[in-house]
Amino acid sequence: MYKVTLIRGDGIGPEVVAAAVAVVEASGVAIAWEEALAGEEALERCGTPLPEKTLASLRETGVGLKGPLTTPIGSGYRSINVALRKALDLYVNLRPAKSYPGVRSLYRDIDLVVVRENTEDLYAGVEHMVGPDAAESIKIITRRASERIVRYAFDYTRRQGRRKITAVHKANILKLSDGLFLEAARTVAAQYPAIEFEERIVDNMAMQLVQKPHLYDVMVMPNLYGDILSDLCAGLIGGLGVAPSANIGDGTALFEPVHGSAPKYRGKDQVNPTATILSAALMLRHLGEEKAALGIEKAVAAVLREGQTVTYDLGGSAGTAAMGRAIAAAVSANR
Repeated sequence: MYKVTLIRGDGIGPEVVAAAVAVVEASGVAIAWEEALAGEEALERCGTPLPEKTLASLRETGVGLKGPLTTPIGSGYRSINVALRKALDLYVNLRPAKSYPGVRSLYRDIDLVVVRENTEDLYAGVEHMVGPDAAESIKIITRRASERIVRYAFDYTRRQGRRKITAVHKANILKLSDGLFLEAARTVAAQYPAIEFEERIVDNMAMQLVQKPHLYDVMVMPNLYGDILSDLCAGLIGGLGVAPSANIGDGTALFEPVHGSAPKYRGKDQVNPTATILSAALMLRHLGEEKAALGIEKAVAAVLREGQTVTYDLGGSAGTAAMGRAIAAAVSANR
């Protein structure tokens, strides 16, 4: 039996997480869920949106499934999600983007993965005022962080039987910082001669993804570019409602949907749980439960393709719980 930390989250979080838990349980994988708090409820009950007890649980179990969080105003955090990643050194942000028939999109047969460095670069928010009328943000790129994220991308590509890695950068202008990232990427790539490697400047990459996304496979990049391009990739497949993610470190991995907590929909049983369910499938794959993960992905595909028990954003009228039950039933039927 696996022990997994469960953070239900804020807003719509408890509803989409409940659907994902039901689907995981239908897969037959034995999991003992250890409930932990973060976000608004944690602030109310513990006086902090990120209790040390929650971090301790994640360190102990090594695996977590999390709903979206709202960073409370005045909490002392720019982002609870960023604080979690920093506290646990979750240096990989893994963002798959895969097309599903039945989801409205301009593209078909998309199958992309963004591997985003998660700990440094401009997105880390190291900034300060320079006098009253100017602000300065510091872009930090290190060889260590660059090499380990690129190495993760190559190991992931080899493990998943994928074909190519594209390193994304702006080294033509940012010759020292992005230049260092690109140099590190080339160094690591030389150690994996069986995997095709190429380089793209980030603005050109954005255009290429819109014009000819099928040419690409796994992309690895610094933090800020990854934040932007991963949402672009989600747009290619129909939006954040079908976009899972994982934040992975050497000892801990946290799986969560990309979308926000949407507090205005809280308790209305209307929101699409697909991203959270697919994030749970990523979690099972991380645990080595490949068959169960694949079964969930096939069940999601079947329910989306049929279009009978899906939420309003997918063209249906089902609620969050009903869609979760439909996917769970499809999982059980094909075990």
